[in-house]
Amino acid sequence: MEKILDIADAIANEKGLAPEKVLEALKTAFIQTAKKVINNNYEFQASVNEDTKTITIAHTITVVADDDTKLQDSEVADGYISLTDAKEYDEDAEVGDELQEEYELEKYGRTAASALHREIEYHIQRLVEDELFNKYKSKVGTIVTGRVTRVDSKNATYMEVDEIRAVLPMKSRIKGEFFQVGDHMKAVVRRVNMDKETGISIELSRTSPKFLEQLLALEVPEIADGSVIIEKSARIPGERAKIALTSTHPQIDAVGATVGVKGVRINAVSQELKNESIDCIEYTPIMELFLSRTMSPAIISHVEIVKNDEGENEKAIVTLPSDQKSKAIGKSGINIRLASMLTGMQIELIETDATTAENGVEQEESKDGVDALEALFN
Repeated sequence: MEKILDIADAIANEKGLAPEKVLEALKTAFIQTAKKVINNNYEFQASVNEDTKTITIAHTITVVADDDTKLQDSEVADGYISLTDAKEYDEDAEVGDELQEEYELEKYGRTAASALHREIEYHIQRLVEDELFNKYKSKVGTIVTGRVTRVDSKNATYMEVDEIRAVLPMKSRIKGEFFQVGDHMKAVVRRVNMDKETGISIELSRTSPKFLEQLLALEVPEIADGSVIIEKSARIPGERAKIALTSTHPQIDAVGATVGVKGVRINAVSQELKNESIDCIEYTPIMELFLSRTMSPAIISHVEIVKNDEGENEKAIVTLPSDQKSKAIGKSGINIRLASMLTGMQIELIETDATTAENGVEQEESKDGVDALEALFN
């Protein structure tokens, strides 16, 4: 047989695969071929002969006592041999020893050659697909750019990413945007799918918060180098988004760096997202303070965090002046929805009358003044 190690090296170079993985695939192909043309019940092993650069196929047979019941079991008998028969091959054989019976596929003619060819093609193709799958699996959450090649009847948009087909479903497209064949498009890899019939495909998204984060990383050097970290993000695609930022450097303003001079950085990202409004918030681990910031532009009077039985934050009770309620809720409820998405909590609003609150403060100040005068004269 042709030197199999040379074949493995040639395939590895042609397909860009690791030689050791190709060799394992070839060994599997030899084993499967031996099962098909020799005996499907045998447990074959494939080993590489470094000197001849060939693969040897062998069947392992265990030595058992002459009266062992395994010899009478037709389903497993092929894997066992009686001690008496074993001594004909090896006088020193003992119960429990394992004998190797080698086979040469060449002796099985064209049937074996044809089966081996099909098995090698199959396992090498699976190896190539696995390598591609792992390659693109590592790109989940990153941005890819490509040219639109097709738009189907369901408005799903297709583009080629290297040698793999990528699709942007209509549900993952920002409302109101359309693409035509030839357009250049940016999107984030949402997931990588493997299908036996269609092969590998990439699902893209332009509505994921991760897309916003990746666009910011491209536009803001401080985010790309880790000086500014995006702690949390939430989007209502095409309308509004909120991002919570923190700085790892005392001299860098996280919000200022992200917005850029005269808003040039954040505006560039907004344009890519169909003019989506992006609110930048300074993150803090103090949940009450963080939640009040997420409710901007509303001015909050008080925040109370309600925990569940497991001690996790479940709900936030937000007290605010009645004239701030519409700002807190936002148009069509966008502001409070984004705040809830960003904090992961249900938000309950409680109004206080602004006039009453001001009178209460004045009365408290008057009482304090009276108490101070009484203290002076007594």
